Amino acid sequence: MINYFEFYNIPESFHPDVASLKKKFYELSKQYHPDFYANESGEKQQEILELSTINNKAWQTLSDPAKRLEYILRQHELLVDGAKPQLPADFLMEMMDVNERLMEVDDAGQLATINNEVMAVDDDISTQLHKLTADYHTLDDTAKESRLNEILDIYYRQKYLLRIKESLNTFAARF
Repeated sequence: MINYFEFYNIPESFHPDVASLKKKFYELSKQYHPDFYANESGEKQQEILELSTINNKAWQTLSDPAKRLEYILRQHELLVDGAKPQLPADFLMEMMDVNERLMEVDDAGQLATINNEVMAVDDDISTQLHKLTADYHTLDDTAKESRLNEILDIYYRQKYLLRIKESLNTFAARF
């Protein structure tokens, strides 16, 4: 798997400089635009097309905070398709309580209360994630590995919470 940070010649970061990222994307878009290679050999045209595709995928991934987070975790082989996350028991109990109360919602007021609680948990998780990722690029390799495991835990909590928020939206349609 190609490393998009290396492709753009920028350091791995959860918060890259968006202006320089965009500048690099446009620079490489011009450099690898297939129209400029129309008179080249088929092999060269294919190479340029692949580089152009990589540039577009790199931009789509690195310019989106959620995709960038997942990408970095995958780059470090912490996210594996089909793997079961190990979430803390207290978080799971809290979410189970929310789910149970959600199933028993009778009116919009109850739903709003649950929604506010879920949004508060979401805000807390987002705050924790920002604290964990803000100085990531300054850490040494050992500290980065430890930090990535903490970030992975937050990532799985966010995914779990997303399902709860989707349920909230489904229930909101009833009222």
